[in-house]
Amino acid sequence: MHGSLTTRAAIASVSMALFLLALKLFAAAETGSVALLGSLADTGFDVLASLLTLFSVRYAARPADDNHRFGHGKAEALSALIQVVLVIVSAILIGWRAVERLGSNESTAHPEYGIGVSVIAIFATLALLAYQRQIVRKTGSVAIHADHVHYQSDLLLNIAVIIGIALESFLHLRGADPLFGLVIALWLLWGAFRAAQMALDQLLDREWPEARRNQFIEVAMRHPQLRGIHDMRTRSSGVHDFCQFHVWVDPDMTILQAHRIMDEVEEALMQEFPGVEVLIHPDPEGHKDELGYIPSETIEHQDHDHD
Repeated sequence: MHGSLTTRAAIASVSMALFLLALKLFAAAETGSVALLGSLADTGFDVLASLLTLFSVRYAARPADDNHRFGHGKAEALSALIQVVLVIVSAILIGWRAVERLGSNESTAHPEYGIGVSVIAIFATLALLAYQRQIVRKTGSVAIHADHVHYQSDLLLNIAVIIGIALESFLHLRGADPLFGLVIALWLLWGAFRAAQMALDQLLDREWPEARRNQFIEVAMRHPQLRGIHDMRTRSSGVHDFCQFHVWVDPDMTILQAHRIMDEVEEALMQEFPGVEVLIHPDPEGHKDELGYIPSETIEHQDHDHD
């Protein structure tokens, strides 16, 4: 289900990028606007990035196999990092061109073309952003989120293009267009930084946010026969989430009884956290593992009566 949603979002992104590329190519050639040139360059990289996203989400949606037993979800994070590199290159080129324009006497021609194309791009981008937000909310896809960051910057790029062209062409404020080009370049770098953080979090197996971890623990501890949780570890890979933890149970409990309790805890967690792969290890109450990394919260439990 998640795989088909992210694939459709990636196809929509590719289609939108190609449409905007054609529009901006015409307008940039007619106007010579640096701000519009920056927007064109960004859209060109968006085409490459969107194609990369399409490939990565399709690959990440593949089921686990003997060589990739946790699935292929990290392909999304790798895709996001490549997109970050493309955005950084784009920002550097735009900034360079803006500096060149500031030192010359070039001016923007046919401003109505640049403004008209930018207005069309704004409405088209708003529609795509709304669709991408829905997909990210449903799937948590880091690749679609990175693509979403691109198009957020595109929205601001188009607004900046309109302002820059209008100030220079109609109010005769020389240098306004290349200055807005520099602002666009800086904004792209900021967006790249945010997208890189998300991708690295997945590649380095960053823990879930504390609020989500606490909610997970609270749901698990609703079972009356669990006496504590410890050594909890969480991570994400693409749209897939994983959680493993140890629980304390009555040391006199049989293996069959403990197994039944683990199944009941997993079922409760699946209802609250669908799609999360859960691995539970039962321990006799009070037992602590001494080997390996010991999480800082070593024991997280609620008080239960030992009837």
